[in-house]
Amino acid sequence: ELLVSIQGIADTSAALMLAELGDVRRFANASAVTAFAGLNPCLQQSGERKGHVCISRTGSPRLRAGLFMPALVAMTHNPIIRTLKQRLSERGKAGKQIVCAAMRKLLHLAYGVLKSGTAFDPKRGLAC
Repeated sequence: ELLVSIQGIADTSAALMLAELGDVRRFANASAVTAFAGLNPCLQQSGERKGHVCISRTGSPRLRAGLFMPALVAMTHNPIIRTLKQRLSERGKAGKQIVCAAMRKLLHLAYGVLKSGTAFDPKRGLAC
């Protein structure tokens, strides 16, 4: 019920997130959950070759795949994710980068809702 209160997350997505994350109390903070999902940024470089930043992909592939469609839905229906999308679009980010950022933000929101035990309130989330 708590996860479904976030616009963009439906019953199936909520069940997948709960199954993959397990008990959220085992994570110290939202960044740890992001790293578990493999959505944390990682610099790729070798020797003198200057690299670029992409997601680490070291975490759960099922969780990342399960967050893709909810992130797309949240970019149109969730005011927090919509604001994030507009801000990143104005900065010239690519579409896939925006979707990945939306997935990460959605995971942060889900972690906050599960950790606090209260339903999602968009007014509280905008202050973050």
